[in-house]
Amino acid sequence: MNLLVLTATNGSYNSVRPEAEIYISLLKFGYNITIMTDEGSKYAKKFREHGIKVIDAHYNKKISPKTIKNIREAIIRHNIDIVYATNSKSISNAVFACIGTGVKLVTYRGTTGGLYRHDPSSYLNALNPIVDGVICVSEAVTKHVKKQIFNKSKKVKTIYKGHEVEWYNTQPINLEEFGTKNSNFNVAFVANVRKIKGLSYLLQAAKKLSNYEDIHILLIGENISKEPYLSEIKNSGMSERIHITGYRDNAPQIIASCSVLVQASIREGLSRVILEALAAKIPVIASANEGNKEIIKNGFNGLIVPIKDAGAIAEKIIELHDESEKLKQLSENCNSIFETQMSHKTTVSEYDRFFKELLQVL
Repeated sequence: MNLLVLTATNGSYNSVRPEAEIYISLLKFGYNITIMTDEGSKYAKKFREHGIKVIDAHYNKKISPKTIKNIREAIIRHNIDIVYATNSKSISNAVFACIGTGVKLVTYRGTTGGLYRHDPSSYLNALNPIVDGVICVSEAVTKHVKKQIFNKSKKVKTIYKGHEVEWYNTQPINLEEFGTKNSNFNVAFVANVRKIKGLSYLLQAAKKLSNYEDIHILLIGENISKEPYLSEIKNSGMSERIHITGYRDNAPQIIASCSVLVQASIREGLSRVILEALAAKIPVIASANEGNKEIIKNGFNGLIVPIKDAGAIAEKIIELHDESEKLKQLSENCNSIFETQMSHKTTVSEYDRFFKELLQVL
């Protein structure tokens, strides 16, 4: 089977790896793979080392005549059977490039929002009639996509983006550079912050944590050092114990050095940060959106709180702070998910089955 993948692999190594390793593993199933991505990205070299053809591509525009032409030429030159486009700009260009070629077009969907029947831009994405299949990161996303599509014959399926614990360097680091000690009860929050990530609810929760002198909060990621967050930190009653690290390449190691991760998103497809925490055996306090509930089992590997409920976040942080045995038990259960639904091997097998069913070659 000849597979053309349109993807961006210029993120951090850990963020790209779960997807990139899928294509490397598919080689073992006999796939001939061509990837159109930034040839200067960290994974491009690894793709080539495994015999995957890499074509330089940068998905900067929703509709780019040059990109459309290059995709179409790759389809013809490499006798492609399936085109798999993984981000919005690669998808919109692929929609035009695949017209009249006879290839199957598969798109990836990683969020529950942004795809609606009434939105014309959605027809440059998964809702376009030329799209034959949609791979969704979670059941929550699959449910949303199925509600929006008109053509019920379009193949829509959940395939979790599996991980391997061995991929992560989860050795704890010294947190003193951020203003806290590893012996404190350190709460991690990681996000490229925007409103849906729910940072404000954690900062509101901090008001109820101010009397616990050993509780510190580490805020990791971009867009945090601005309003309203700076004012919320100032008014939290524990501003000297809330530490902004900014974007960090070693976020998984920082998480591994903390006691618990808080993930307070209003909505979420499937959170990579949660998986990084679980790989490090760090329990998660997660908001009750559908994506989070697929990987956090309340009372097993973390705790679920109502969405937008600062009081509940504070309550659960205090609970785990006060009950060390419960925290230990949750920690011991964290890795089990990588042996079942979030296994990389399971993911690759599901991709292989999806593509073969689409071509009716099973």
